[in-house]
Amino acid sequence: MAGARQRTDQALKQLTGLLGGSFNPAHGGHRRISLFAREALGLDEVWWLVSPGNPLKPVAGMAALGQRFASAAAQAHRAPIRVTALERELGTRYTLDTLRALKQRYPKRHFVWLMGSDNLAQLHRWRDWRAIARCMPIAVIARPGYDDAAFASPAAAWLGRYRRSAARLRTRAGWSAPALIHLRFDPDRRSATAVRRVDPDWASRFSGRILRDQLTHHPIASDTA
Repeated sequence: MAGARQRTDQALKQLTGLLGGSFNPAHGGHRRISLFAREALGLDEVWWLVSPGNPLKPVAGMAALGQRFASAAAQAHRAPIRVTALERELGTRYTLDTLRALKQRYPKRHFVWLMGSDNLAQLHRWRDWRAIARCMPIAVIARPGYDDAAFASPAAAWLGRYRRSAARLRTRAGWSAPALIHLRFDPDRRSATAVRRVDPDWASRFSGRILRDQLTHHPIASDTA
């Protein structure tokens, strides 16, 4: 009886995809891969975690957190995507700490970590990356030019034994970790680097705004560092 109740509780949990990043700036590619992952995995919604700072990325050229948050909010408009700067509030710097905090704060949700193949290629450089994989399933979305390095990476080799299909992940009762799901769709070559190259002053258009975090509802000024 207890087992049946547990399976029912699992089946009722909301399915939420987590896409973390600098969003420097957010662009249509972020939106497209999020909506694709939502459809492929049967997610209820996707949360964009706008990072205060990425230890693997240089500080030079990084816009203020508030400007990056505002660009993400603009791209997520009228989509089942919620934009949050929760990491700033949690005070977490590393992905594992953030994911553990989210699971504790939102126990009625199942989470899956969404990443591009460019991130899988360097996942072994992340702090406690195996613990991240044990924390929640990882869905990897193909990105042009990165697949070969991703599949040859130490993380991909370790995660290979845990490969799962998207169809299996759609079944709430089968939600477990570690799990690696490869998602393939038409390549999207847009990137934040390309946006900055074409429009180096993009951040100035998001200055002077005060928005609300879509999870905590706390105000975020666009000039917040």
